[in-house]
Amino acid sequence: MTTQEELQNTINDMVDNTRGILAADESNPTIAKRFDSIGVESTENNRRDYREILLTTEGLGDYISGIILFEETLAQKDDQGTLLPELAVQQRIVPGIKVDKGTGALPGAPGDKITYGLDGLADRLSGYKSQGARFAKWREVYPISHHNPSVLGLSANAEMLARYAAVCQEVGVVPIVEPEVLMDGEHDINRCAQVTEQVLHAVFEALVRHGVALELMLLKPNMVLPGKACLTQASSKEVATKTLRVLRRCVPAAVPSINFLSGGMSPEQATENLNALNQLATSPPWQLSISYGRALQQPALQAWQGDNRNRAATQAALLKRARLNSLAHQGQYRTDME
Repeated sequence: MTTQEELQNTINDMVDNTRGILAADESNPTIAKRFDSIGVESTENNRRDYREILLTTEGLGDYISGIILFEETLAQKDDQGTLLPELAVQQRIVPGIKVDKGTGALPGAPGDKITYGLDGLADRLSGYKSQGARFAKWREVYPISHHNPSVLGLSANAEMLARYAAVCQEVGVVPIVEPEVLMDGEHDINRCAQVTEQVLHAVFEALVRHGVALELMLLKPNMVLPGKACLTQASSKEVATKTLRVLRRCVPAAVPSINFLSGGMSPEQATENLNALNQLATSPPWQLSISYGRALQQPALQAWQGDNRNRAATQAALLKRARLNSLAHQGQYRTDME
């Protein structure tokens, strides 16, 4: 099988008109914060137990086509000795891997960030692939202020995403390209739309420059939303209208699927906004789906409470949110389904 055939098979297994991606790739510091919220210590065993519960949710593969994992999870096993990624495969869920190494300040661009992790990426990807990962994810973040993102911030972050994506495709791993315009701040929805458009233009220019095959990648962007501290929040219809306008201006039709991140949205808000997008879009060239982390996991985490006796309730909470987002992907969600 050629590398291109490998990539195409992964796209075929991950992209359809009902399913989305579950992001369960929290780094150890991030999942520690999640566990702190329910008073649970972030030990290796607790992380394994929680993620094993998610992966063994019966029927999850009806609504989820891919799962992004953290490096630690690739090598963990359940009590029967089955590798956790294999549990995903048993449900027709493609395992993937977060490969970036976190963010830091971008020199020469005060307020902007840059993501680390390109050094040795090809070797790491080959190792992850041997452990069952068929796709990868890399995130660049864009804070909004009066002067951010800067021209340097836009170009440097786009360059990192494009270099990462090119390396992925070279070794037969589908890249998820994640440029996240952050919700933090007082900016209104129009400012978010302006920045998101600038970001996506820069990203796709860089992807084309680096020879990335757009048909063999996935895009994981933010929705166009006002900042969390903005006094005027937006309806789901307004979010959908402004998001679609930006996507139509910036995202080539060759991209097979746009899988939105949930950012700081509540589980209900994230589902309602996705539904509005799919109701408003008229025969879009891409699937409009999810790659949600907190918006899928938060109810499950609250149900779990670090007690494996709550397994059934945890899985029911996850399955409900996955099912509702599948309906939203089809534009068939209603708030009374909550």
